[in-house]
Amino acid sequence: MNQQLENATVDYLRTLRDLGAQTVEVSAATFDALKSRRKKSPPLPVRRTTSAAADDERRESRRPAAVSAAAPIAVPAAAGDAPPLNLDSAQKAAALEQLAATISANAEYRAMFKYAKNMVFGVGAPDAQIMFIGEAPGADEDAQGEPFVGRAGQLLTKMIQAMGLQRADVYIGNILKYRPDMPPGSSGNRKPTMDEIAVSRPYICEQVRIIRPKALVALGNTAIEGLFKTGRAAITQRRGQWTEFQGIPLMPTYHPAYLLRNPVNSEKRKVWEDLLQVMARVGLTVSDKQRRYFLTK
Repeated sequence: MNQQLENATVDYLRTLRDLGAQTVEVSAATFDALKSRRKKSPPLPVRRTTSAAADDERRESRRPAAVSAAAPIAVPAAAGDAPPLNLDSAQKAAALEQLAATISANAEYRAMFKYAKNMVFGVGAPDAQIMFIGEAPGADEDAQGEPFVGRAGQLLTKMIQAMGLQRADVYIGNILKYRPDMPPGSSGNRKPTMDEIAVSRPYICEQVRIIRPKALVALGNTAIEGLFKTGRAAITQRRGQWTEFQGIPLMPTYHPAYLLRNPVNSEKRKVWEDLLQVMARVGLTVSDKQRRYFLTK
């Protein structure tokens, strides 16, 4: 098990422990790799799997109350891709709070972003129907500790309002939970590295797993790269085409920052058509006025 995946797996096990899980199942190779680690705060107890029938019986007797009866907790092949949870609104809020505390307490993860001022966990309704996922906090987000509050965030807020919703009605998060470091004295923001994305991915995966929205909206290339581990993602080819993540319909579209660079109605209309599909998917009413937004005259 390479160091990066090993660290992510341990972080994920701690998250499951915080959510109330008592046991997890892992492969023999993963068990041996985890056993070799020496941490002050150990992850969940692990046990080797035996027969499928025996495992099913143990899961029935030990399953945490907050987890769906149809989805026993298990360590996935890639950390962060565990089966879905089935939580009520209060349980979701508590689980998100626990996850935020887990991330905040991860000194190794925090050390990767030595110039960041604040963790930027996410904001919105724990039981939101729609969840927006961006790439990483920028300078404004780092200063305020909230995602999408700069110029791109203000545009995203307008897009959400055009859908007939408010920011408090949806959930907004990023792949990274800290702003990627820039050289001291420099301005602007940079794209996250693949290493930063890889160690951050389990956290956004767990947020999605807790919130369990009816639809996800991935904003830009980095969001797609982070969720699907694709390497370079061509958003121009992917946008407007439904896919799935954790069994949830996902719509890729342009990042609001792209529209700030290309503020023409033809590009705005492309994003709006993507959002119209999202509205229809979650059952929101689409008015004739909304259908006509950004049409070229």
